[in-house]
Amino acid sequence: MSISDPHTIDAGFRWQLPSTFNFSADVVDRWAEDPERLALIAVDSKGLEQRFTYAEIAQRVSQLANLLAACGLKKGDRLIVMLPRIPEWQISMVAATRMGLVPIPCITMLTASDLEYRVKHSGARGVITLDSEAEKFEGLDDLRVRVSVGAAPEGWVAFDQLDHQSADFEPAPVAIEDLAILYYTSGSTGLPKGVAHAARALWAWSSSAIHWLGLESNDRIWCTADTGWSKAGTSILFGPWSRGASVFFYDGPFEARKRFELLSRYEITCFCAAATELRRLILEDVSKIDLGQLRSTVSAGESVNPEIIDRWRELTGTTVLDGYGQTETLMTVTNRPTAPIKAGSMGKALPGVSVAVRTAEGNVATSSAEGELLIQLPNPQIMLSYWDDAERTDATRIELSGRQWFATGDNVEIDGDGYVFYTGRADDIINSSGYRIGPQEVENALVGHPAVQECAVVGIADRERGELVKAWVVLKNGFLAGEDLVGELQGYAKKKTAPYKYPRRVAFVDELPKTVTGKIQRNLLRERG
Repeated sequence: MSISDPHTIDAGFRWQLPSTFNFSADVVDRWAEDPERLALIAVDSKGLEQRFTYAEIAQRVSQLANLLAACGLKKGDRLIVMLPRIPEWQISMVAATRMGLVPIPCITMLTASDLEYRVKHSGARGVITLDSEAEKFEGLDDLRVRVSVGAAPEGWVAFDQLDHQSADFEPAPVAIEDLAILYYTSGSTGLPKGVAHAARALWAWSSSAIHWLGLESNDRIWCTADTGWSKAGTSILFGPWSRGASVFFYDGPFEARKRFELLSRYEITCFCAAATELRRLILEDVSKIDLGQLRSTVSAGESVNPEIIDRWRELTGTTVLDGYGQTETLMTVTNRPTAPIKAGSMGKALPGVSVAVRTAEGNVATSSAEGELLIQLPNPQIMLSYWDDAERTDATRIELSGRQWFATGDNVEIDGDGYVFYTGRADDIINSSGYRIGPQEVENALVGHPAVQECAVVGIADRERGELVKAWVVLKNGFLAGEDLVGELQGYAKKKTAPYKYPRRVAFVDELPKTVTGKIQRNLLRERG
C-alpha cells in the first residue's frame, strides 16, 4: 500500500482497498525508512520528556512482538492493552498489529469487574498494563500472557525484557477483512458492546487524518483523548502516523494554563480536545503565550457551542472544526479546513461516506430532512460486527430504497446543502464530557447496594458537561434518604464500575414511572430534569 493520499475529494470517489494491510509493516516501517523522522514526543507531569523516531518505534515494536510470541501469543489472539498516555501504549498497539493480534484498548479507570467482563467476553489471552494495575487481573486464569510496565509481579513478565529481544520480526499477513481491533463501548441496555473492526478500518483511518485533521508529514498533533477510546486511533495513533506526522503525548492532569504552555513549547500545529475541555480553556488569559504555530483545532464526542468557537478563535486564531463519529463507524461527518462552516453543524460527510436519514415515515432522505442518521454500506470504516452478538449486529443493518445502510441510532437534520446537525440520541445513551455511558451499567452498579430496591439512570442537560448522570432511586424499607446516603451511593458506584460513570445527581422517589409491561420510562425522568 502507498502511504500517499489513498483518495481525493471528488464526486466520483471510490474506495480502493488493498487486499492485505498490516499497520506496523505498511505504515510504521515505511516511515522508518527515514531514520530522522520524529514519531512521538511523550512528556509526563514532572516534565520528563522522551522522543522516538519512527525507526526507534519500529525497533521496539519488533522486540515486543518477539517477546509476546515467546510467551505464546499468536495471530488472532485478543490482547488487553490497558496503559495511560505513555510510549509503551503506542509500542504495544503497533506490536499487536505486527503480529496480527487483536488489541483491546482499555482505560486505566476500569475496575476489576469491568475488566473481568471484557476478558471473558472477548476470550482475551494476554494483557499489557502497569504493574500498579496488575491486581485488577487477579483470578482471570484465561490470561496466559501478562506483561507489566514497571516491576513484574509474580506470574508477570516485565515489559523492559523486550530490550533483550531481536529487532527482527516478520510481520503477519493480515487480510483486509481480518479482525484487527476490538473496542468496548457502552450501550443503552445491558453490558458494554464489543465493537469489532477489520484491518480495513485501520487503513481507512487515514481519511479523517487527511480531510478533517488536515495532517501533513511535517505536522505535530496533540489529542487529549484517553487511550481506551477509538478517538485515540483517530488522532493519536492510526490517523496521524498514517500521514507520517509526529504525535505529542502528555501524561499529566488537566491544568488550563499548562495546556497552553505545552501547545506553545512543543509547537503543536493541530490540537484535538473535547468541548468540555475547550470550555475550560477559553477562560484563560493567553495574551503572553505564543500560539502562532497552531493552525488547526478539532473536536468530537460532544457538541461545541458557538460561544466556545468564537472565544477560541479570539484566543488562538483557529476555528474549531467539529466532527462526528462513533466507535462503530469512526469519523464520518466533519467540518473541513477549507470548507465553509455553518454554526451548530457537525459538517458534511467525508469522502467515501454517503449519509441519509430515515424519516419518521420510514423513508430515506439525503437533504432537507430530519431523522435517524444512516451511513450507506459497504464502507471500510464501518465495524465488522458487535463481538459475539449477531442479533444486535443485524439490527444495525437495514435495507431501504434498494440500498444497504448502517443505522447509527443518532438523530440528525441534514439541510439542503448537505450539512448535518445533531439533534439527539434515538436511545438512552448518556453523553457526558465526551464519555458514552450506558444507563444500565450504572443501574447494575447501584442495585447491589443494600439500600437500593430499584433505580433508573438518565442523562440530564448540563452546560459544562453536556449531560450529567442522574440516578432516581427507590429505597428499601428501613433506609432514609439524605445527603449522607447520596455520598455513600456515589462512592459505591465508583467502586463497582469506572468512576466517570457515577451519578453526579441522586434523587429519591417512592416509585419509578413504568409502562404497562413494566419497562422504566426514562423519557419521563429526563423531562423531570
